[in-house]
Amino acid sequence: MSTHHISVTVNGQVHEADVPARLLLVHFIREVLNLTGTHIGCDTTSCGACTIHLNGVPVKSCTVLAVQANGAHITTVEGLAQNGALHPVQEGFYQCHGLQCGFCTPGMMMTSVAFLKENPNPTEDEIRWAISGNLCRCTGYNNIVKAVQYAADKLKEAQPA
Repeated sequence: MSTHHISVTVNGQVHEADVPARLLLVHFIREVLNLTGTHIGCDTTSCGACTIHLNGVPVKSCTVLAVQANGAHITTVEGLAQNGALHPVQEGFYQCHGLQCGFCTPGMMMTSVAFLKENPNPTEDEIRWAISGNLCRCTGYNNIVKAVQYAADKLKEAQPA
C-alpha cells in the first residue's frame, strides 16, 4: 500500500503525517490527529456528521481523501471556541438546547458557522434550507433552528455599530 506525506493546518496547528493514499480525511482527523469531535455517520455524505471546514468551505470529510487536503487549512468543531470562549453557534446550541444525543451536533455547528458567514441575517426557512444536508434523528430540528437564530443575533451584537 502506497503512502503519501501530507502537511495540513488543523485548528491553527500544522500536522505532518505519512498516510495511505485511500485514507479518508475523517479517519485522518479522528484516528491520526485524535480529534474525535468530527463524527462518522454514513460514509456517503448523506448525514453531515463529519462536516468540517476545508479552506473555509464546509465539506463532508467522509468523501475527501486525506491526500487531497495536503497544504489545506482545516477547522473542526474543536477549533470553534477561541480563548476559552464558545463560538456563538456553540453557545446557541447550549442555550437553546439544540441537541439531544449530540451525534449530529458537530456537523450541524460547522454547517451553521459557514452559513452565518454567508447569511448573517437568515430567516427560519433559510436556516432550515442551510442545514438540510445534515440529518438529526432526535431533535425535530426546531431547537437547532433556534440555536442558529440565537447565534445570528449574538454575532450581530458583536459587530461594531
